[in-house]
Amino acid sequence: MSELCPSREIHVDVDKYRLIAKEVSGLSDLFKVIADETRTKIVFLLSETELCTCDLAEILRLSLPTISHHLKQLKSYRLVKSRREGKSVFYSLEDFHVVELIKLAREHFQELSEGD
Repeated sequence: MSELCPSREIHVDVDKYRLIAKEVSGLSDLFKVIADETRTKIVFLLSETELCTCDLAEILRLSLPTISHHLKQLKSYRLVKSRREGKSVFYSLEDFHVVELIKLAREHFQELSEGD
């Protein structure tokens, strides 16, 4: 059975639903940023505590340039903020909403895993 609508008849107020669809325009960019597993881990770790780049590199077993690259992307979306203390740069979350998205996704993933 085809999933396409053979009648091509419109059943809703198209203009109304175009406006509703516009409400989520641009959100896919946020999901692209956190779609990277390293960036998701960084955000999740920063939801627990403030960490410097050296801490993150050691915890995630990645190089400092790699960590810096990911932090720059997260910072450009105002998901993390930084502060300098001597020669160290510490990062913390600027927006905790994204952690809620990650937690919801984790719950969903666990439910899928339990269903196997």
